[in-house]
Amino acid sequence: MKKIEKNGKTILLALSWRDVKSPGAGGAEVHTYEMLSRLDQKRYKVYHFSMRPKGMAECEEIGGITYIRYGNPLTVIFGARSFYRRNKANIDFVIDQCNTHRFFTPLWVAHRKRIFYIHQLTREIWDYSARPPLSIIGKLTEEWMLRLNRRDAVITVSESTKQELIDRGYRADRIKIIYNGVSFEPWKREQWQEKEPAPTFIYAGRYSPYKGIDVAVLAFARLKKSYPGAKLWIIGKKDPAYVERKLLPICERFHLTWVDIPEGGEAADTVWEQGDIFSWGFVSEQVKLELLSRAWALLFPSVREGWGIPITEAGCVGTPSVVFASQGIKEAVNDGSAGYVCKENSVHGLLEQMKLVILDKAMYSDKRDKAYRYSSQFLWDKAGQELERYLTEIQCRALSGSRR
Repeated sequence: MKKIEKNGKTILLALSWRDVKSPGAGGAEVHTYEMLSRLDQKRYKVYHFSMRPKGMAECEEIGGITYIRYGNPLTVIFGARSFYRRNKANIDFVIDQCNTHRFFTPLWVAHRKRIFYIHQLTREIWDYSARPPLSIIGKLTEEWMLRLNRRDAVITVSESTKQELIDRGYRADRIKIIYNGVSFEPWKREQWQEKEPAPTFIYAGRYSPYKGIDVAVLAFARLKKSYPGAKLWIIGKKDPAYVERKLLPICERFHLTWVDIPEGGEAADTVWEQGDIFSWGFVSEQVKLELLSRAWALLFPSVREGWGIPITEAGCVGTPSVVFASQGIKEAVNDGSAGYVCKENSVHGLLEQMKLVILDKAMYSDKRDKAYRYSSQFLWDKAGQELERYLTEIQCRALSGSRR
């Protein structure tokens, strides 16, 4: 690719091992794209450097961002470093996203240009993604690597992550919280879908072990003993191997019927009386919102998140969430005021809150109303505005020679 031209704009280089179109892209990649694409393109030009999965273009423009893809999780580090060195005279800021993967920019980018961008610490996630001793090594390595960026300007997505960074020596006045949001206008109350007649719960997200889909299925299986007509919907890119290994054995044990809705099955209303758990896979944005609105509650039993975008999306269409008392997630339900927080992060804890959704109508109405009002504050347009303000603040500090 040819060298970057300044053209009077502030040039940002964003680094991330995955981009918004990569296989396995999740909330972190969505936040990155939504935040960066909303910068004023008359003032800012953004280049995004990430690895290149098979079949993806080497370079393309999305939402005003120039995406450059190179190599694999290891070689992308060296590719990014080479790209920066060729263009560093014209690059004003390097936004280095830490999402398990690291680019080690403190070793090759000037301090005044560095912005450390972190959604969450991984900590407990290592226990779900690896076995000892690798999980132990992962936790210890994370603590060590976090030290590298303690002097940098920082962007994060929740107060809980900010506090964890402060506990590790980061300066509070250098940390900027830019919250997650939704890309649609929160629905007016008259737009809310009618709730399903039988208790219906929904999970939205990736099939990752730490996100607790198996916990949701187990809790639902036990709920079915008291409420035989209850349903569970699952939306998100399907992972047949995970389903086969983790979820189908639960269904067999509790005599539940798993229904795989085929691609393009958005209109398959005939299945509703023919199963217990319905796997929708990836659906359109409109269908996702309709399903979220029709469900009684979203289940989000993740052990750790930066925030939990589906929680906010559900709230904006009139559906409260049942969540684990985990870092980041609690904030998305305003510490329980705008949703249900489990007293213990377990199948039993989730089941107890699911029963409250069904049994306590007054509480449910209150949670639903507060979830809507709280979630409706979080819009992606605000994220772009906050980033612009923070970049201006950093530039002003540099001009004044401040070393705060």
